[in-house]
Amino acid sequence: MVENILIYLTHYEIELFMSSFPLIYGLNLYLSVFLATISFWIITEIVGGIIIPGRRRDGSEVQERKHGLNFTTWLGWEALLVFTLVSASFKLFILPGDAFFAGIIIFLSGVGIRQWAVAVLGKYFSHVVGIQKDQKVIDVGPYHYVRHPSYTGILLIQIGIALMFQSWASVLVAVISFSLAYGHRILKEEKFLVEELGDYYRRYMAKTKRIIPFLI
Repeated sequence: MVENILIYLTHYEIELFMSSFPLIYGLNLYLSVFLATISFWIITEIVGGIIIPGRRRDGSEVQERKHGLNFTTWLGWEALLVFTLVSASFKLFILPGDAFFAGIIIFLSGVGIRQWAVAVLGKYFSHVVGIQKDQKVIDVGPYHYVRHPSYTGILLIQIGIALMFQSWASVLVAVISFSLAYGHRILKEEKFLVEELGDYYRRYMAKTKRIIPFLI
């Protein structure tokens, strides 16, 4: 009987993998992997992006200068998540099951790049656009290749989520929403940094791309 159940589950898994329904809506295994991956990312954001930089600042405050930018990026996230959940629930724009595993790899790559950027930036990292005492230009590690590697990580994370839901249309929405929300944030942030850091940041801008090395 147990053997028959295992055979049935194996056949069910193969059918699910080949079907037009996202894997995370089927067997609990895929949903568990998805939730574990998302949980890992949230933990890295809390520990690596909030707790550790806060301790490194040793009481020094970040003077926020560009209010409202977090709201625009939040809107971009909401647009992506709503579209992805709706399209996946109605089995629209669904990719084969391999996309789920590709999504995990891309997602974790994004988390790795983002946390690398956060670690290199150290006490100067903040979730708001602002200035700190003795702020300076960082041009080592991932910042040697692009000016905003933490946002590069976010782009990969968003694409990874879209692929884990096996939605090719969500990948497009991820790129578009990121371009609008984070593109706006980047322009405001760079204008602010030029005002505060002057020629140091201008020279840095002249030799680096924003998000993708050698391209954008």
